[in-house]
Amino acid sequence: MRDAGRIAAAIEVLDTVLNRHQPVKEAMRDWGKANRYAGSGDRAWISGLVLDSLRRKASVSHLMGADTPRALVLGTLAHEWETGPDVVAAIFEGDEHAPEALTAAERAGMTATLPDDAPLSARAEIPEWLEASFERGFGADAALEGASMAGRAPVDLRVNALKTDPEKAISAVRAQINAEPSALLTTAIRIPGNDPRAKSPPADSIPAYGKGWVEVQDIGSQIAALAAAPVAGLQVLDFCAGAGGKTLSLSALMNNTGQLYAWDFDWRRLRAIWPRLERAGVRNVQVRAGKEAEALGDLTGKMDMVFIDAPCTGSGTWRRRPDTKWRLKEKALATRISQQDEVLAKAAKYVRPGGRMVYVTCSVLPEENGDRVDVFLKNNPDFRAVPVMDALAASGQLTEEGALTLAACAGAHGALQLTPARTGTDGFYVCGLERAG
Repeated sequence: MRDAGRIAAAIEVLDTVLNRHQPVKEAMRDWGKANRYAGSGDRAWISGLVLDSLRRKASVSHLMGADTPRALVLGTLAHEWETGPDVVAAIFEGDEHAPEALTAAERAGMTATLPDDAPLSARAEIPEWLEASFERGFGADAALEGASMAGRAPVDLRVNALKTDPEKAISAVRAQINAEPSALLTTAIRIPGNDPRAKSPPADSIPAYGKGWVEVQDIGSQIAALAAAPVAGLQVLDFCAGAGGKTLSLSALMNNTGQLYAWDFDWRRLRAIWPRLERAGVRNVQVRAGKEAEALGDLTGKMDMVFIDAPCTGSGTWRRRPDTKWRLKEKALATRISQQDEVLAKAAKYVRPGGRMVYVTCSVLPEENGDRVDVFLKNNPDFRAVPVMDALAASGQLTEEGALTLAACAGAHGALQLTPARTGTDGFYVCGLERAG
């Protein structure tokens, strides 16, 4: 495909995403099925432009004076891909598959500059209704923090200590793909983000992944799991295990000792955990399926550690799933808040006297994070907050730089708020809680 046709396709796919409310992956899949002449390189180029248009939707629509799919794609070409109006006009000229010629207003928008007094929503790349939340959570850094979540995310790998060591793993990964050791953790590897126009090889295709030496996991998620340390030899419940990403992290942190129970409200999500456990060499996990009372009743008051990867808006993952940012509504946030209060209350009953609990969300919104801990502590006076940094130090996996960087992220309750701007990771909130003995 020539670039003119690719741009037209991006406008078409973006229209499906924004106006028919279809997730990007599904919209691209359906477009690919209907246009089988497009090669994998074409699809990667189109997908990259669509995703960047969603990441920069607020600022680009402000600059272009319109938020139509066409305006967003043209503005993104100019302001993110550095393809100015003259170049775009030349691409369109004489191509029967090109969109309509640029208008004077579009040219002006493609060369405009975002003013310093633009609305916070435009500077932070967020929906207008979240401005107050970002200001409360980040203060004077609200625009910076929001804009950082509009960038492209790298791919991170966790070294599986049950099968190998970091030096051996990084050597094996580097033999197949460009990668570097993490600056924050001794057991993490980072694969830098590639040009959005190009197709990048999937991390799970490298031999080290197939051997179970590494797992694909954002470094922020890895840090969240380490907040459970020390857990070797203990009784641990992963209360919202899902597909098992943090279950694998916890098992490695436990060095396959003790007992780790994995359960989720939606048992169907647990189906993906079985091949992952086998590949990783995990032997200390019991997967418990079924309704909570039946599956976990015998664990009440017996757990040394309960890990809660709570349901949330996923605002911390907007770099990877920018379409979800624009689908998020106030009603959905209210639903998540109610679910988080319920999950915390239910999980607490499994913690033994003197035991601990870790509350995690992949969110940057204070309503889902510190606010929920405040409510929990008010309703559960036998619990107290404990500094997450103490647990991370006990894990033995922080680099010197990581210890300094993460300590600067500590806030109320000794909890950590990770963000792309602060830590170069997805946005995670991590809070430690302890029950009186």
